[in-house]
Amino acid sequence: MRIGELAAHTGLTTKTLRFYEDSGLLPAPPRTSGGYRDYPDHAVNRLTFIRDAQRAGLTLAEIRSILALRDDGQAPCTHVTDLIHEHLDDIDRRMAELAATREALRGLAARAAAADPAACGADDICTILKPSPI
Repeated sequence: MRIGELAAHTGLTTKTLRFYEDSGLLPAPPRTSGGYRDYPDHAVNRLTFIRDAQRAGLTLAEIRSILALRDDGQAPCTHVTDLIHEHLDDIDRRMAELAATREALRGLAARAAAADPAACGADDICTILKPSPI
């Protein structure tokens, strides 16, 4: 199938398909005698996998590594499981950082609510953000 047909089947643009091909996510298809790309039917499954993997938060590099394993005849399940756990750990770490930032901002908001702008000295830029004395 030609690139426009593949794009229509997958909901992707021809530009995206060319990018995936250039990036090694989609193997270069054979060409017709007229020089057009002639994708095999199974390219739809590969592109669906790529889209699903992206929705799961995997990067294109990670997706490429999964596809490379599959293309070498290996089941990538263990690798995918490891990637999922890495992403979960990263999300947990970021959530903890965001919770700490939220608490810090709540403290600053309380300080801002009690601040008197008239009490700011000429040398102070903003006393709300000034560290509290210990």
